[in-house]
Formats: sequence, C-alpha cells, structure tokens
Amino acid sequence: MDVGGLRRIRRAAFLGGAPRHAVPDAIEHLARAHRRHHPRAPLEVLGEAYRLAEAAHRGQFRKSGDPYITHPVAVTLILAELGASTTTLTASLLHDTVEDTEVTLEELRERFGPGVGHLVDGVTKLEKVDWGAAAEPETFRKMLVAAGSDVRVMAIKLADRLHNMRTLGVMRPEKQARIARVTRDVLIPLAERLGVQALKTELEDLVFAVLHPEEHRRAVELIRARAGLPDPLEGVADRVRAVLREAGIAAEVRIRPRHVLSVHRALTKRGPLSPHDFGRLLILVEEKADCYAVLGELHTCFSPMVSEFKDFVAAPKFNLYQSLHTAIVDDAGEESGGVAEVLVRTHRMHRIAEAGVVAVPHPDVDPAADPTGGDGDAGERPDWLSRLLEWQRDARDPDTFWTELREELSEDREIVVFDEDEPHRATGPSTAPSGVDAPDPGPLRLPVGATCVDAAYARHGRRAHACVGARVNGRLVPLGTPLRDGDTVRLLLLPEPEPAPGPGADWLEHARTPAARLAIRAWAADRPEPDPAGSREAAPVHTRSRTW
Repeated sequence: MDVGGLRRIRRAAFLGGAPRHAVPDAIEHLARAHRRHHPRAPLEVLGEAYRLAEAAHRGQFRKSGDPYITHPVAVTLILAELGASTTTLTASLLHDTVEDTEVTLEELRERFGPGVGHLVDGVTKLEKVDWGAAAEPETFRKMLVAAGSDVRVMAIKLADRLHNMRTLGVMRPEKQARIARVTRDVLIPLAERLGVQALKTELEDLVFAVLHPEEHRRAVELIRARAGLPDPLEGVADRVRAVLREAGIAAEVRIRPRHVLSVHRALTKRGPLSPHDFGRLLILVEEKADCYAVLGELHTCFSPMVSEFKDFVAAPKFNLYQSLHTAIVDDAGEESGGVAEVLVRTHRMHRIAEAGVVAVPHPDVDPAADPTGGDGDAGERPDWLSRLLEWQRDARDPDTFWTELREELSEDREIVVFDEDEPHRATGPSTAPSGVDAPDPGPLRLPVGATCVDAAYARHGRRAHACVGARVNGRLVPLGTPLRDGDTVRLLLLPEPEPAPGPGADWLEHARTPAARLAIRAWAADRPEPDPAGSREAAPVHTRSRTW
C-alpha cells in the first residue's frame, strides 16, 4: 500500500468511519472481558483505538501470515482478562502504531490523552539503525524509566512478550533461543516482581520448551500420563470442604494443577513424583481472619507438615503476594500417606497474586469499585523499581546496564534492615539521586546476601565513600558482613568536611547491589591521575585495605 493511502486511512480513522459509540465486532470478546472486571467502564474509546490501529496496520502481516492487527488485539485481550484499566487496554491496542506505522505520538496524545501517549511511548522500541547493538538494552532502560511514573508500561510489555512467545515457532531456532533467553533473564523476573503470576507461569513454560525441549517433553509426558488417572486431591478436597463446612467457614476449595516447569522442578527436587505432587489445593475465603481459621481447622483435623508452613499473609512478599502455605498428610483412600500442599488466601489476595499491578496498581485500590477501570491511579512505584531507577543513571554504558539489570533481577528475595537510631520510621527506598548526602529515613530493603557496603550506598549514595565502619545489632563488624532480615545497622561515616577516604580494597568484592558496584567503580574512574613527579599517588581501589 502506498504512503498516501496509509495517510488517508489514518485520517479516516481519526475523523470518520463507524459510530464513535460502537464496539467493532472484532473486539466484542475483548469488551466483554473488560466489562467482567469493570462493569461500568467506558468502551467507546476502545472502539476508536481499534479502528485507528486496524487502519494503520492494514496491509501489514506477521511472520505467521496473520494480519498484524491480530497481535495488538491478542495482547489487549490478555490484559483485559487480567482486569487491566481502560487506559491500559487503549494503549495496548495502539502499542505498535508509533513503531510500525506513520501514526505519531503527538497524534495519540491529542486523540487519546497524555496517559495513553506515555504508555505507548514507554513500550516503543528504539531503532536498531540508530542504536545498533545498544538498541535492546536501551529500549529496556527507556521502558523502565517510563515505568517509574506508570508501572502499566511493563504490564503491556509483558503481555506483548507473552503473545510473541506463543507464536515464536515461526522464527528461526537461533532467534527463538535468543528471545527466550532475554525473556528468562529479564521479562520473567519483571513479571515476578510485578506479581503477575498468570503471565509469569505461562512465560516460564514457553521459555522452558524452547531452551530445554527434552526436559519439557518429559514433564509434559508425566502430566499427560497422570491426566487419565484418578486424582487423589479430589478426595482430599472433599474432606477439607466437609471440615470447613462443619466449622462454619465459608470457603471455596479448588484443585490447582502444577504448570509444566513446576512439575519439572518438583521432579528435580524430590525424585519420582507421587500422585499428590501434580497439583495443590487452593482455598479461597472472604476475610484475612478466615485464612487463619482455615489453617487452624487444617492443622487440627489433618496431620500437618510443619516444615512446609509459611505465612505470607502477615509478611507479604515484596511483590504484594499474600497466602498461607501449608501441607497436610492424606490419611484416607488408596493413595493414603501422600502429602497435599495447600494455599489459603482471600479472593482479593488471589486476584492480586494472579494479576499483580495489571489489575491492582496499588494495594489499597479495588478495581471492581472503580467505574473508570482504574484509570485514575497509575500505581505506586515499587521499592525495587525506585532502586533500579537510581542506579541505572550511573550505568551509562549499555553493556554495563544490561549486565547489572540481569544481576539485579536475578535476586528475587529481599531483606529489611533498620537504622539503629530510627528503627520504626516509615518504610520506603531512598529517592535521592546518587551523591546526595542527606540520608533517607526508614528501613532499607536489600536483596538477600547484601552486606554493610550495600547498606551504606543504599542509604547515603556516594557519601558512602566516607564510611569507615558499621555496627550491626550493637556490635562493630567489618563492612563486608552480610546482613540478615531484621538486623539493626548503624553506618559510621567520617564527619564533613573531612575528605572521604574512598572505597577499601575489598569493597567491590562485598558489593551485591548494582548501586554499590557502580558507585565504587565510578570512584575508581574519577580519582585523580597519579602525580607525574611521583611525589604523591592516589591509592587505587584494588590495593587499599582496612580492618575494623
């Protein structure tokens, strides 16, 4: 199609065509999915977005031969089924128009508002012709910076990658492997951190099939072989329902099958699987107190495996995930002696566990009560994203950024440590850029394995170059000491205007966070050149040492 024809189609989509209030037949299923979560959400804007996207992409085809418009519609349906807002769905329908057609961001902002424009801009790739090999890491950097003001940018990217992974079979094997590795190293950890388990588990299975086809095939064969046999969890579920009914606890008991990678992990960890290992019981209740009432009945009426108990209700994970985890022994039926894993959560906890920030941008916002579909709330920036946005400014080299991003995302557990002087101040990461001297009050959230070095840079930025020691739980310790969840820390810095001595020889070895590593390397790179006369040399970072 000629350029003039594309322009006329785009102009027609903006100015004319079907009635503005109509929802095109091609997205009726999408509109129904959206209305299930947001019964009063406006649909007219979705119709307008679809008409523009369909006109702009007309004549374009995917490698599978399908019309290109099928991709943004499929991506938007994924988000609609998770309960995404109207603004998110509108941007999703249009997410490739700026990248692949003549539609401009200015046109989208003018027609659909700045929110849609921001989301589309955030997921628009940088051109390889301009950026070369840096295009991919810099595109992710751009997306993460955009997500700093609206995390829905990443929700669209995850849904986009999920649909691309579903249709990856048309690509060359080497390209499939490259895309699958990036998905494994970056997108899946992002899905985990955003709490979007529904997308994460499917992405894991799709990546597993590409990168480990033999193991994937073996796990699938085990699942298929088990599918034709009686499920002992059915009997356990019936007995649990009877116990809860007798106790007067209103609860829904479901059997939740394990996905393919989960079966493989269980097989690797436990060896041959029992019939109980192919699923878990999921118990849904209305109130948080009911979770503990259910737990009491389970541990009273069944034999619990105490070592399997975890309370993520009282102490939610960093991605808002909440559930009680336990396991009980099946003491009846032909498969007696097997262990049934059990998850207990409220319906709201379940919605957050499945959809995360896609459906609930903020833990205190209930999308079902918002007639606009959650459009008024772009979500509160997660602590880990604030940390990432701080250190990425110092990673000016794309390769360094890419390496540090993968390293940061590989850490999927956090600890919280407290300031010795202010252990009970409000939580939250430092929002000051590197180099700002004033410490940010409140507990520090750090990855598991973080040391006092990491705490120093997380709290003080480059001012941490003046750190000369630390006290943990009242005792003086080396700066390389690993911290544990709940530790109380006091960082000892030289008073200003004393010159900062700079990082010790082993600091880089003890740094576990990108913020600390980048600041230490920046100090080494910025220190003065040795005096040509040889009268004085700046001590290099890798030859200094300190003891405390």
